[in-house]
Amino acid sequence: MQRIPVQLLVAVVLILGGGLLASRVQRGGGDVQIEDVRFPGAGGLTLSALLYVPNTATPSSPAPGVLAVHGYINSRETQSAYAIELARRGYVVLAIDQTGHGYSSPPAFANGFGGPDGLAHLRSLPMVDKDQIVLEGHSMGGWAALIAAGTHRADYRSIAISGSSTGTYGAPDGDASFPRNLGLVFGLYDEFSGLMWGSPVASQVVKTAKLQKLFGSEREIEAEKLYGAIAEGNARKLSVPQQIHPANHITASGVGAALAFIQLTSRAPHPLAPEDQVWQWKELGTALALIGAVLLMFAVGRLLLDSRAFSDLRQRPAPARGASGALFWVGCAVSIILPVLTYFPVQTAAGKLIQPSALLPQNITTGLMAWALCTGLISLLLLLAWHITRGRATGANARSYGLAAAESGRTRLILRSLLLAFLIVLAPYLALLLSDALFKTDFRYWVVAAKRLNGLHLRIALNYVIPFSAYFVLLGAVLHGQLRAPGSAPSLGRALLRDAALTGGGFVLLLAYQYIPLFNGGTLALPEQALLTIVSFQLVIVLPVVGLVSRYFFEKTGQVYVGGFVNGLFVTWLVVGGQATHYAFS
Repeated sequence: MQRIPVQLLVAVVLILGGGLLASRVQRGGGDVQIEDVRFPGAGGLTLSALLYVPNTATPSSPAPGVLAVHGYINSRETQSAYAIELARRGYVVLAIDQTGHGYSSPPAFANGFGGPDGLAHLRSLPMVDKDQIVLEGHSMGGWAALIAAGTHRADYRSIAISGSSTGTYGAPDGDASFPRNLGLVFGLYDEFSGLMWGSPVASQVVKTAKLQKLFGSEREIEAEKLYGAIAEGNARKLSVPQQIHPANHITASGVGAALAFIQLTSRAPHPLAPEDQVWQWKELGTALALIGAVLLMFAVGRLLLDSRAFSDLRQRPAPARGASGALFWVGCAVSIILPVLTYFPVQTAAGKLIQPSALLPQNITTGLMAWALCTGLISLLLLLAWHITRGRATGANARSYGLAAAESGRTRLILRSLLLAFLIVLAPYLALLLSDALFKTDFRYWVVAAKRLNGLHLRIALNYVIPFSAYFVLLGAVLHGQLRAPGSAPSLGRALLRDAALTGGGFVLLLAYQYIPLFNGGTLALPEQALLTIVSFQLVIVLPVVGLVSRYFFEKTGQVYVGGFVNGLFVTWLVVGGQATHYAFS
């Protein structure tokens, strides 16, 4: 009988313990009920939402309602900080998936991003006080809230937007009378200040004519000063926390500023100080569960490789035949820098050349796929050049690159590796389904999330998984073939850390290059790439995991297919489940 790996026990504890912690926090210890709802929108679309209902909110005693809307390429769960805190204060909160996001019908951007439909549904709920409706949105979610306010001008009391603006991307223009009672939270280092308010430098937004018009003032707008009057519906307040755009919904200062304005402009059944926040514990819980999900892949992989069913795949790596000396360090530098050099130009080109279709319906996912394929092609050419000029002389062959096994045909090896990888990734996915059923939580931290996939997501994933998997298989051949110097035998721990650094280190450098000028009072080094820069935060977290998975399974199997396929399946799951779908499937 096999001994249960410690990794498996730790993974289970993290997943169940993290899920329980997150559930207790978002349910207010039992004082808040959470429901996964679907409701019809205009044009035959269906919208998804999480509905937070305090036990004190009933049809006989209705409570104020808040429509919470996330930003672009996010989902309803990213507004959980606002939802948790507002539900603690007695508000009914409807946190929607924008159209084309999460479980709402595509395409993205339809129906005013889902804002008007969400407001109409919130107002239809019997436990909601229709005279006490507040709109809240982050980034593009702010535009959704503003469109809802413009569509239903008499159906809300106030609006709080973070990292957003009036008069942008379909949102109605603002002035001293519209929208009613507006609270604006705009970070001191927000990357989209030019797009939102016409000021390249976020700290100078307070001097823009657009903001002054909104506040009904001809002078520089003062932060934390209340302009206008709540009773007259023309109240205005600006908060400027020291944060970047994607931090608005994940910091106490950003969340607290919105809470303060909402409580100021509506009837809070259970008012609490804005600084009184507990949502961080929910974020910790889902982060622990995410770590547990990753550990579960290693644990299940080890169990399966030790079993009779897959024991044939467990082989020692062939002797190292890779680069050494200066060429080794050059190879490491290329591995770090190449993905970064191709990141912006390839995705920008893909966005211009590839239109959303049934085959490639997600713009950001398509861009990432194009980047992976281009980077992979260049890496392949460099690998071939090295093999021809240097590798053959060292005795390098398919086995030393991890592309063959000692006792198995390549086709059988690939198919069995694919089966094993599928079972490995299936384990955390089943754990996610259990967590969703028990706790109404997924696995996430900030911008990285492993979400339950619906039927459309699974269909979409099939279109992207092969290119991603091919790239990760090739990446494994580079890491464990070309960059495995003869005579070197680092410990597994050192090898894991090295490969994590090689896969994710370049994007750490990219973020430093972009943000150092911004934090010094200027703009991003490449301000036109603000969106893709924010997307790269995910890569800083995910790509080191890719390196760990690749190395671990190479050491266990002597080949790169298992790790490459696990990475392809896992990354496709994360990306497809978390991105916007732009094609309107019939």
